[in-house]
Amino acid sequence: MNTTTAKPAIAMQPVDSSKIYSIGHDAQTGTLAIRFKNKDGEPAALYHYRNVTSEDFAALQGAESIGSHFHRAIKPFAEKYPYQRIGA
Repeated sequence: MNTTTAKPAIAMQPVDSSKIYSIGHDAQTGTLAIRFKNKDGEPAALYHYRNVTSEDFAALQGAESIGSHFHRAIKPFAEKYPYQRIGA
């Protein structure tokens, strides 16, 4: 019997950022998906952050710098937005 919980399939959109390749959000589960870039600018690790509201995601999407907004408003708050590495 498989007891693992399936991760939500979240549609991703490429973004203009030096560190982030793409972002996506599942409003139903409150999951933010972020795929980072490697040192060559190629897609790398995918992370899911929980408890991210549609308003939080809209603020991220609309930020002048998506990377700066993420590092200022989401990443430092691991208790509020727990995260998990999903894959490479």
